[in-house]
Amino acid sequence: MPQIAPLEIEPIDACRYRIPPQGRMNVPGIVFADERLMAGIREDQALRQVANVACLPGIVHASLAMPDIHWGYGFPIGGVAAFDLDRGVISPGGVGYDINCGVRLLRSRVSAAEAEGRLRDLVEALFRNIPTGVGSHRKDLRLGAKDEERLLAQGAAWAIGHGLGEAADLLHIEEGGRLEGAVPAYVSERAKERGRTQLGTLGSGNHFVEVQRVAAIYDEAAARALGLEADALTVSIHTGSRGLGYQVCDDFLQVMLKASRAHGIDLPDPQLCCAPIGSEEGRRYLGAMYAAANFAFGNRQVITHWVRQSFQEVFSKGPRDLGLEVVYDVCHNIAKIETHRVGGRERRLCVHRKGATRAFPPGHPQTPAAYREVGQPVLIPGDMGRYSYVLVGTARAYEESFGSTCHGAGRRLSRTAARKAARGRPIARELEARGIFVRADGYATLAEEVPEAYKDVAEVVDVVARAGISRKVARLVPVGVIKG
Repeated sequence: MPQIAPLEIEPIDACRYRIPPQGRMNVPGIVFADERLMAGIREDQALRQVANVACLPGIVHASLAMPDIHWGYGFPIGGVAAFDLDRGVISPGGVGYDINCGVRLLRSRVSAAEAEGRLRDLVEALFRNIPTGVGSHRKDLRLGAKDEERLLAQGAAWAIGHGLGEAADLLHIEEGGRLEGAVPAYVSERAKERGRTQLGTLGSGNHFVEVQRVAAIYDEAAARALGLEADALTVSIHTGSRGLGYQVCDDFLQVMLKASRAHGIDLPDPQLCCAPIGSEEGRRYLGAMYAAANFAFGNRQVITHWVRQSFQEVFSKGPRDLGLEVVYDVCHNIAKIETHRVGGRERRLCVHRKGATRAFPPGHPQTPAAYREVGQPVLIPGDMGRYSYVLVGTARAYEESFGSTCHGAGRRLSRTAARKAARGRPIARELEARGIFVRADGYATLAEEVPEAYKDVAEVVDVVARAGISRKVARLVPVGVIKG
């Protein structure tokens, strides 16, 4: 980062801070955080990144940050920014390397009491059926070139068409599990090569499949609409576009560095390299990024199929009795063209959400019909030792944050610091003593993902709820986890 004057930051209220326009900023920065969370946020360069994003051409209203914000590549993780289609830009740094990393939540008819004594077997079945770790793949699912092209264009529907899911699943996925405008031809051969063996795999890092118990319900009406019942088991699937998406980002960072110079864009940070949305470079990135996003939708769909298979193996029940149905599937890393009201009028904007979740309000036409009265479901994973949350979107989020909210707990410790803190600890046994069975590809993953590596997601959720940009529906506690 360039050495420049310290940022001026001022509180707005108990849940918001403002970075007034200073230096080259075109708009202010708005950070959703309380005093406690803000103390931690100030410790890294994430706030400087919020200010840098505010310098980009065509940005509208403000550079936004959610309470789970932390330092990332270009944009902060937890950053939201919307750009005018005529004057604005699109930036791979505003989406991230793991394109359409997201979360899918499944509900079930299996109660926690019924699962008692079988959870270890269930975790073992999930770990056996769902490949985890760096470079993981299943030998019985390798895409040919033509099938991969169709997957990149069709998303989750491709998997369902191959018997890996149910048509009803598509009703409860953001964008129906397929982003229109995907152009597989814009995805490099290297990216496609990396993706061919990785469909239906979890990957590494903070990705997981987690079996949970519905521990608390805060909004009975919304919970009923989402099909969530107290003490029932749920399953969260957190993963993205794997090596294919990573390669798409890597490829286009090189393209955008050249494009920034060619279009005369003065960058506050080279990691914010970008191109005008309507330029050739911008259109090519959108087409490739949407294709990678469709790969991620397909990836979570295939994993859903194998979750269902694992439950059938362990509980010896058919699909109808298990009731493993999709509650919702949300993107965390994406840029999409959306309509929002700014300054009293409707505008088409390119909204970047990097480590942030769409949170559309009740009545919005893009909220699934089953949830139209309560708002779009918002899925907020915590850490493998505490809890996660289900929220719904609000009208205030649509007015104030481009229909966006937080996406998780947010890291508190770097991976290196987490490994140091966990050195020599029997992490799996620690979690089992708390009633959580865990399997991972290796000890290093568990060490990097110890619960204390993350902020307390309850504090993050409390801020967005008090700020009015989400509403709490339920709390889920982990009982079994597989990690990459």
